[in-house]
Amino acid sequence: MTAPRKIETGAILPPADYLKVRAERRRQMAELKKNRRLEVGPFATCYFESYDTMLHQVHEMLFIEKGGPAQIPDELAAYNPLIPQGRELVATIMFEIDDPLRRARVLGSLGGVERHAFIRVGAETIRGVEEGDQERSREDGKASAVQFVRFAFTPAQIAAFRGSDGDVVVGFDHPNYGHMAVMPRAVRETLAGDFA
Repeated sequence: MTAPRKIETGAILPPADYLKVRAERRRQMAELKKNRRLEVGPFATCYFESYDTMLHQVHEMLFIEKGGPAQIPDELAAYNPLIPQGRELVATIMFEIDDPLRRARVLGSLGGVERHAFIRVGAETIRGVEEGDQERSREDGKASAVQFVRFAFTPAQIAAFRGSDGDVVVGFDHPNYGHMAVMPRAVRETLAGDFA
């Protein structure tokens, strides 16, 4: 069965109902996300999104911000674009650095990193395209700690991703962040389900 590709208002639980299931949903989401994340280099973690992760995020934002029904359209507008549409993978990439001074220094050297993300499947390289909602690198060259990147696949690339031959590699070829990681089999099998 194909996962839904868009969160509709009817899928949103009322706050009182969500509160009743929140602890269990959070436990389920932590389990689901184990095979949807990949660390690349010392600072970057790719969290590959899905309908389920975005539905959870919408519920959490509504729970935390308590904006009521008026908040729902804004949350759907923010998170629906991050749901894969059947021929792509979508990642939230977080540069996670605890020390504030080091974080500022590293992010200050990573301007444009969102345009240097890639997934390599065999000999094929799928370049990441940053989500166009807002500029993620400032004019002074500082990158945001959170990036949203979409990887559009051809049918042949999807078939290769789903196949068992060769590795899938996720990486960055930014001059100041040239790191790659081989995608574990469990992650690859989970993400293969994002394709139609």
